[in-house]
Amino acid sequence: MNFSGVQRQFAQRRDSGQLSAIALVMTIGLFWGGNWPAVRFILADIPPFTLRSIGFTTGAVLLLSWAYWRRIPLRVSSKEWPWLAVTGLFTILGFNLATAFGQLHMPTSQAAIIAFSMPCWALLLGWWLLGQRITRRQWLGLACGQTGLLVLLGPSALQGGSQGLVGPLIMLGAALSWALGTVLIKRRGVWKSHAVVITGWQFLLCAIPMIIMMVALEPMPKPATWQTSTWLALGYHLLFSITLAQMLWFMNVNRLTIAQATISTLIIPTVGVSSAIVLLGEPLSPKVFIALLLTLAAVAIVMFKRAGPTTGTP
Repeated sequence: MNFSGVQRQFAQRRDSGQLSAIALVMTIGLFWGGNWPAVRFILADIPPFTLRSIGFTTGAVLLLSWAYWRRIPLRVSSKEWPWLAVTGLFTILGFNLATAFGQLHMPTSQAAIIAFSMPCWALLLGWWLLGQRITRRQWLGLACGQTGLLVLLGPSALQGGSQGLVGPLIMLGAALSWALGTVLIKRRGVWKSHAVVITGWQFLLCAIPMIIMMVALEPMPKPATWQTSTWLALGYHLLFSITLAQMLWFMNVNRLTIAQATISTLIIPTVGVSSAIVLLGEPLSPKVFIALLLTLAAVAIVMFKRAGPTTGTP
């Protein structure tokens, strides 16, 4: 095989890998974006600690059972357990618990824009902890995406509202927790354990304090009184958001740079608001389309590399 043939094969593999990464980004955006109105439905009948107890326990059972069925080793090495616990604490427990309480203290649109300031914090933490340089192209993508969020959610989302500063501070904590956990996953480097196993054990560890808090602070759940919308939203939340999206996020972070992995999440609130239009009957406005274009442009700026010369050293 000549040298040009080898180059073509490498180019095809690179393009294939980039397409699969884009597919991951889009799938995560759809699953987690639709989860915003779903959680709003659920919280009408289920309090936060109970919701997270159900979600984390279900995620652990489904993922670890699937891994066992596929004969994927469930054992995690002693060197990976500390990283597994710490990253799960930030990306799963901290973020999910904060977003549940945050939505009880402020409108979902306002909560979303604060939560998805996460890329700003992750880029800075990536520079500090990983030594990853922030390029002008990445700043452009980030600025484009944040502009899309501002257009989508409007200036009113930046107001504390009647809830004051409680909700915004909780959501800021959620953004920081997710950002730090994401950077720590990347800093760990190569994980020997399968992503499904890692995520399953993280869910199990996070479920323990949630169950304790549920029993101590919240009334016993009464499923017979839950509305149909609560059941449907809970099913979506458990299967697509808790189980599939969390696992795909872990895979996404390990395949992309911090900038790519975090800026790609800017698509999530766009999908969330779009699904709210369909499910909650919110009015469709031109700013939704403008925000969607800006957000997709942000993802494209970061995901697609500028074409270089075909010869010479890259």
